[in-house]
Amino acid sequence: MDKYPDQKRAVQYLYPPVDPFDHRMMDVGDGHKIYVEQCGNPSGIPVVVLHGGPGGGCSPAMRRYFDPAVFRVVLFDQRGCGRSRPYAAIENNTTWHLVRDIEVIRSALGIDNWIAFGGSWGATLALIYAQTHPGRVRDLVLRGVFTMTKAEIDWFYGGGAGKFWPEVWARFIAPIPEDERGDLVAAYHKRLFSGDRMVETKFGRAWASWENTLASIHSTGTGGEAPGEYARAFSRLENHYFINNGFLEFDGQILANMDRIADIPGTVVQGRYDMICPPQSAYAIVQKWPKGNLKMIRNAGHALSEPGISSELVRTMDRIGQTEQHV
Repeated sequence: MDKYPDQKRAVQYLYPPVDPFDHRMMDVGDGHKIYVEQCGNPSGIPVVVLHGGPGGGCSPAMRRYFDPAVFRVVLFDQRGCGRSRPYAAIENNTTWHLVRDIEVIRSALGIDNWIAFGGSWGATLALIYAQTHPGRVRDLVLRGVFTMTKAEIDWFYGGGAGKFWPEVWARFIAPIPEDERGDLVAAYHKRLFSGDRMVETKFGRAWASWENTLASIHSTGTGGEAPGEYARAFSRLENHYFINNGFLEFDGQILANMDRIADIPGTVVQGRYDMICPPQSAYAIVQKWPKGNLKMIRNAGHALSEPGISSELVRTMDRIGQTEQHV
């Protein structure tokens, strides 16, 4: 019998919550300590989970995509996120610091190579990490791909997505004077880093609300408001990365370097109606990835929790687990 007979009931097929068997604060230098946890099977197939944002942090729900008898799951809060300290810090916080942190974690845990599992910004980071250290990645599982290009940032912060959600877009741009609306990332940056806590929190909530409202295909356009301090931290970190173009060397770097991971197998799970990270990027990377496999999920948006996306991610991890166990 098919384990996933009805994608609308996919949440029933997620693995039950499992507590970490190890959690610690790891000093990665530059004044940063990051929270790291391991759960599942200590002798299992290692997988590192890369959360979104930048600025999101990991959650217990992210453990539920992996059979705890099969996988050794490593989750961590990236610099400035979640339980990592200092909280919301942007100093010494770039893509390349995070790539180095992943290697520090891998080495500290005695792992030779692992599966990289990430969605949205987590997919960006997984791809950059794999392109930088291809020998350390045995498989890639990506969701809602974002390749940190100017075109993608312009789509979401330049009015593209706003054409589908005009009333939500109107709320997002309303706090910004008309003469600054030509570059909303810069306009929000000015306010998110104003030094006035109340102003930063106000604009942090507006920035986070725009993204959160568009995450699910079932959105009514009235996304819930995140707690002030979380919204401020998340928005500052995300804006910091976007205004610096992800700290990449050139626009389109990830796509240009796909040859570096040509021998790594991978699966991309993409929502057909993803408003935050449209399917074009997922399609483009798979076209340049001999071992990449695109799973386009109909009636799905961006969120990890979308039933069709959850179902396909669990199915993908089960398939990888069964394959590796029989090698």
